Amino acid sequence: MISANSNSSPTASGNLLDVHDLCKYFPIFSKGLVPKRIGEIRAVDNISFSVRKGETLGIVGESGSGKTTAARSILRALTPTSGQVWFDSDLFGRIDLSQLSEKALKPLRREMQMVFQDPFSSLNPRMTVGDIVGEPLVIHGMGSRAERRDLVASMLEKVGMKAIHMQRYPHAFSGGQRQRIGIARALIMRPKLIVADEAVSALDVSVQAQVINLLQDLQDEFGVTYLFVAHDLSVVRHICDRVAVMYLGKVVEFGPTEAIFSNPRHPYTKALLSAIPQPDPDVPLRPEAMGEIGDLNRFAGMDMTPVFHPE
Repeated sequence: MISANSNSSPTASGNLLDVHDLCKYFPIFSKGLVPKRIGEIRAVDNISFSVRKGETLGIVGESGSGKTTAARSILRALTPTSGQVWFDSDLFGRIDLSQLSEKALKPLRREMQMVFQDPFSSLNPRMTVGDIVGEPLVIHGMGSRAERRDLVASMLEKVGMKAIHMQRYPHAFSGGQRQRIGIARALIMRPKLIVADEAVSALDVSVQAQVINLLQDLQDEFGVTYLFVAHDLSVVRHICDRVAVMYLGKVVEFGPTEAIFSNPRHPYTKALLSAIPQPDPDVPLRPEAMGEIGDLNRFAGMDMTPVFHPE
């Protein structure tokens, strides 16, 4: 059974999502006949942030920083180790997603959807485009067959495809077109929140711009809120209203996009920005912009206290 107690939700007005002290640890076991737990990987370690209704919040960081694990834990594709994820649901009011069972989560799935990184592996090659986009409607028992068909055709047109594409299979389309199909599938339920996990990183640069502009147009039309996971900082600067910078499972800097890009204050954020390639071969990389993610020697002697910019 789903229950929501708004009095227990430590949230500010106007937020669609409030994440409090979220953790996701993966256990490490020894080898042998009787494996023993010998440690854990703290992929997400006690992070907190909020997402306002109608905004785009970017989560950035190099590979291994924990940004995708955080996004999947918020959507409950992964079960969090601890923490709270408060979601403003139209169906159940303010509710903590972190402790719900799979059965209790099912009706909430229509309000939360995901656009995956790889447009090739995220679409079933044995299903037609019409069946792929319309599958969420079937799962949630929405509309008749004719009504679902009309909804799918309409949504495909909104993402720049055509109704005649419904009968074709994914292999007939380019990467950019496949990602548009994935976006249509995510939007068909008219969700309040969409998590875009590296949604444009596998696409050509010219196609990236088209998909980003499409996402912004759809946000204006449907009022959807985006949690945008990315490592391409130029894309983040273009599309995001606020940014959370993650390093080793923690949020180390958080604030408005322009404040972070124009005045980065955390050493790791400065390293990320300095690693952006410059069109001048004589400009050297800063030492902290090089090395492995866990090499703390990159930031030896620097103040690593998390930074939160004023709004």
